Amino acid sequence: MINKKRLIKLTQQLIRINSENPPGDESKIAKFTCKYLRRLGVETKTFEFKKQRTNVIAILQGKDNNHSLLITPHLDTVPSGKSWKINPFSAKIQNNRIYGLGATDCKGNLACALEAINSIVEDNARLDYNLIFAATADEESGSSLGLIPLLDKGILKPDVAIILDAEEFEIIITQKGLMHLKVKLQGKRAHGAYPDRGVNAIDKALRIIQELKMRKFIYKNNDYLKAPTINIGTIKGGDKVNVVADWCEFEMDFRFLPGMSSKKLLSEIKTVIGKHAKKFTLEIEGIQEPYFIDASHPLIVSLKKAMQNLKIKPVIKGCEGATVITFFKEKNIPAVAFGFGSQGCAHIANEYVKIENLYKGALVLEEFLKTFRFK
Repeated sequence: MINKKRLIKLTQQLIRINSENPPGDESKIAKFTCKYLRRLGVETKTFEFKKQRTNVIAILQGKDNNHSLLITPHLDTVPSGKSWKINPFSAKIQNNRIYGLGATDCKGNLACALEAINSIVEDNARLDYNLIFAATADEESGSSLGLIPLLDKGILKPDVAIILDAEEFEIIITQKGLMHLKVKLQGKRAHGAYPDRGVNAIDKALRIIQELKMRKFIYKNNDYLKAPTINIGTIKGGDKVNVVADWCEFEMDFRFLPGMSSKKLLSEIKTVIGKHAKKFTLEIEGIQEPYFIDASHPLIVSLKKAMQNLKIKPVIKGCEGATVITFFKEKNIPAVAFGFGSQGCAHIANEYVKIENLYKGALVLEEFLKTFRFK
């Protein structure tokens, strides 16, 4: 049975352990998590891909060793910053909320997962499958020291996965793809009084950006996501105000929908750039493909049923940003994001999580884990 007082205390204990990233040190919170699970008799291991960047993996053996389900929150938080009105590690309770860094993102979800496992062990319940629990490092900086190597090295090989990193019981079934590009343009230097004698690379950049912004990319509408977007994140060029700029570079952030091809997008972008510039380089800084899983998948059906059994209305949504779901797509592992954080509280000063969310979240997670079936 889910113990509300124990869950509140656990959430406070986790918040009070500093795991800001950067600088990045999950060792203390990982040690706490390991101790918690080992006390329950759960098989637990740690993995580090850099000193003090600790990942915790635990397995609760079920009836069928041929099937496994992964639940994975993360251990790190963003830095607290200087805008907090209270101590970000105080875990203060006020107005039925727990305030503290990571309360919503993602220590509340971590606490719910640990409490659900605790309750399952106390009830002597044996799941139909092996439950894998992975509390990972480095999520806030790209997961290169956490989820990515755990999957790439085959340490994590679940059949299906739930990423516990969402808000207000939302089930995230789709997300946009991400493409970060840097464009470097060459012009011809000249005196600023005679711009006709040179070729201004900044002017070229402006024309390219304008055409890309106006371009109508072909895509299929998605019920859960907005249209594709382009954002120019940085731009710099030229050496002095009275010199024709012979160089300019800018960075673009593309968010594109499921069904769109990153290769085709790249080709279109190169065509636009080439139309305005003879000398350029296009650097790919990162690509994450879009993701979609059908709402009829057993993961979603079972989550919805567990919520309905507890009188909670399921909400199916999409995510405009890039999340770790992409890493599971690369391994052909069906996955959704789900969680119990408070709306709009991730990464803000005076972050909090509603206590009622935590309690209901732990109840839903336990119900789902006990009732989920692969067949």
